Amino acid sequence: MAKAPTIITGTVGEDSHSIGSRLLSRVLRDNGYSVVELGGLTPVEEFIDAARETDASAILMSSLYGMAEIDLAGFKEKCVEAGLENVLLYLGGYLMVGRHDWAEAERRFKAFGFDRVYPPEVDLDRALEDLKNDLKAKGRL
Repeated sequence: MAKAPTIITGTVGEDSHSIGSRLLSRVLRDNGYSVVELGGLTPVEEFIDAARETDASAILMSSLYGMAEIDLAGFKEKCVEAGLENVLLYLGGYLMVGRHDWAEAERRFKAFGFDRVYPPEVDLDRALEDLKNDLKAKGRL
């Protein structure tokens, strides 16, 4: 039997809102994934270190306090420098402060190098299906 893909989860930066990340981790485990749950208030470097140490297939991050642009500037480049250019990057939550068009937020974070960007009310089944399809496309599932 093939090894279950390892997924890193957590809430990035100075954000302590970790319930959504915990729910996502539970759904992933219930669907056969190996999960490394970093929790809240997690610096970007910890995501990178955990992904490198575990040969992770994906990093799934949340941010609900609106500062993701600051927290994640240069994140994809740091992943590439660490040899993680093939790791899937997903992000969800309230990513920017103030009112904004969701399509604009999605465009900005995809330009940052994220493969998928979700609003805070995302259906976890949809995210799980996206992950499964993206992992298959990369030959990691």
